[in-house]
Amino acid sequence: MSTVGSQDTTGAMTRDELKELACLGFSADLVMQSFCHTAAYPKPIDLELQHTLPDFMHSRGGVSLKPGDGIIHSWLNRMLLPDSVGTGGDSHTRFPIGISFPAGSGLVAFGASIGVLPLDMPESVLVRFKGEMQPGITLRDLVNAIPYVAIQKGLLTVDKSNKKNVFSGRVLEIEGLGDLKVEQAFELADATAERSANGCTVKLNKEPISEYLNSNITLLGSMIDSGYDDKKTIAKRIQDMKKWLDNPELLEADKDCEYAEVIEINLNEIKEPILACPNDPDDVRLLSSVAKTSIDEVFIGSCMTNIGHFRAAAQLLKDKSELNTILWVVPPTRMDEKQLRAEGIYETFERLTDRTEVPGCSLCMGNQARVEEGASVVSTSTRNFPNRLGDNSNVFLASAEVAAISAKLGYIPTPEEYLSLMKDIEPLSGEIYQYLNFDQIADYQESSSNVPIEMILQS
Repeated sequence: MSTVGSQDTTGAMTRDELKELACLGFSADLVMQSFCHTAAYPKPIDLELQHTLPDFMHSRGGVSLKPGDGIIHSWLNRMLLPDSVGTGGDSHTRFPIGISFPAGSGLVAFGASIGVLPLDMPESVLVRFKGEMQPGITLRDLVNAIPYVAIQKGLLTVDKSNKKNVFSGRVLEIEGLGDLKVEQAFELADATAERSANGCTVKLNKEPISEYLNSNITLLGSMIDSGYDDKKTIAKRIQDMKKWLDNPELLEADKDCEYAEVIEINLNEIKEPILACPNDPDDVRLLSSVAKTSIDEVFIGSCMTNIGHFRAAAQLLKDKSELNTILWVVPPTRMDEKQLRAEGIYETFERLTDRTEVPGCSLCMGNQARVEEGASVVSTSTRNFPNRLGDNSNVFLASAEVAAISAKLGYIPTPEEYLSLMKDIEPLSGEIYQYLNFDQIADYQESSSNVPIEMILQS
């Protein structure tokens, strides 16, 4: 286990289990602790944990984030090595590069302390995309296309009695989208938790991965400059990233490997958005089948979002002075929020709603803020199980673009309405769907440039 993540709702248990293991220093190369699930509405016990757990992690060589920094996955992904294996104490620990296996607090403690985990590698299901993405179609639609096509092929059923699920307990290997940015690839990997898969790999080309690592080296350097601990652990990860860039190697499937199932998805055939309907992430349907459904609240946030989603949502909402729905806006990291503010984009959200929150999990977790009882909701969050976002709520899972248009209209749009409004996005897509390359942002460049990596490692 080269990379291990711990989050706050299980962090106290992981700490206690580390004590039982008599762990005085981590054997995994990098162990990271986040505070994303309790940042917005901390209880007294949460505040105590936020105060004491960082020192516990630092003393063993761990890296601790701060409340308000953002979501575990959005940060942990920034610390990954491409050809490595890791784990994390959250079901959505699904690395977009390398491979990871989510685990409970005890296994997280074991992996962090010992540096290894005993694993029986499960079978794989290959999902192969082909063709070209059609106008107005987003990655969230490709996420939902996986169960949609599986249902058509009889490999997945929505009915719980005698349920069939070809993905359950297996690894999803995704091919055919090699030029995706790593932030985009995580959207596909993240959602395999809802498929009940054990893990996921996405076959990417070296160019977007190299771009991502160069960006992350700058971010990690700025963390050292800003006083984050453990400095030596962060510096070692920077050094390892640079070594990979000098000799880039990626995980590859064997040419003669056998799969439990192969699912091919033709992008040319996906011509309208696909949503997950209340209250089951497997119950995916075309936009046309749920259009005109009245919507009370909209949530744009969670680890399924990145900065491009918020730019797109703001562009779609910028001409509105008020909304027909309640709008929640929660960026995944403080870096996303900072950049959106610098670009003047966050003002659009603050003008339309008072429900902007500190970066973190927010409604997605369901243990802090809640939507109104019985509300109909369009959400960009990970899952829509009964009562998760609110008592008796009916939650559709969709792209940020569908969510923003639903907030604007007060109902789920028809395909014609959706595609008409998305025409405002297309001419600006190059600017909207740019990602956070920290090595090209002056603030991060300046704070990272003077960090003495070699000196830190030798200290």
